[in-house]
Amino acid sequence: MTSRQEHWDAVYSSSDDAALTWFEDRPDLSLQVIRQLGLPDRARAELRAVDVGGGTSRLVDALLDDGLRDLTVLDLSAEALQVSQDRLGARASLVQWITGDVTEWRPETRFDLWHDRALFHFLTDPETRAAYIRTMTLALRPGGMAVIGAFASDGPERCSNLPVMRYSAETLAQEIGEGFEPLVSLEHIHETPMGRSQPFVYLGFRRR
Repeated sequence: MTSRQEHWDAVYSSSDDAALTWFEDRPDLSLQVIRQLGLPDRARAELRAVDVGGGTSRLVDALLDDGLRDLTVLDLSAEALQVSQDRLGARASLVQWITGDVTEWRPETRFDLWHDRALFHFLTDPETRAAYIRTMTLALRPGGMAVIGAFASDGPERCSNLPVMRYSAETLAQEIGEGFEPLVSLEHIHETPMGRSQPFVYLGFRRR
């Protein structure tokens, strides 16, 4: 049986990044949620942010453009991380790149911002989701912000040939639990490179 890591390494090694169904040239919805949440009133270079499951996410590019300099990207696939590093060129050295499973990760520092655009909906097992939430709780300082994007209730049932979970704003907030206060909710129809529609829900949380 192919492991999840082998699956994602194969996806990113065999496909052009811009052809993947979840590709977005600009993380506009994520940035909109982050703006509405508000980040701590400190110098941008002092803020700590982590993008999980974001090996080829453009969020890291946008945060670098915004002046953040304490950035971490964690992804199960080393191939995915290499795609982002190649794209960023010299700026890749400003980012900490971690190949690993978010459900097993034990962060050594606490962050001001946690971002996940398209990982949580792949966690179809309740125990795996619980492990993800434990990691997110460990990673975020009290008052820190989390942005999670997931397939909406009327979204696809499978993605990259894998089953996925689908959420409304209410069920996603319920799944994340009482340790996080939902503050921002947005709905979005993502148009894939093949012209198909994927309904998403984005929630912004504050860690209690």
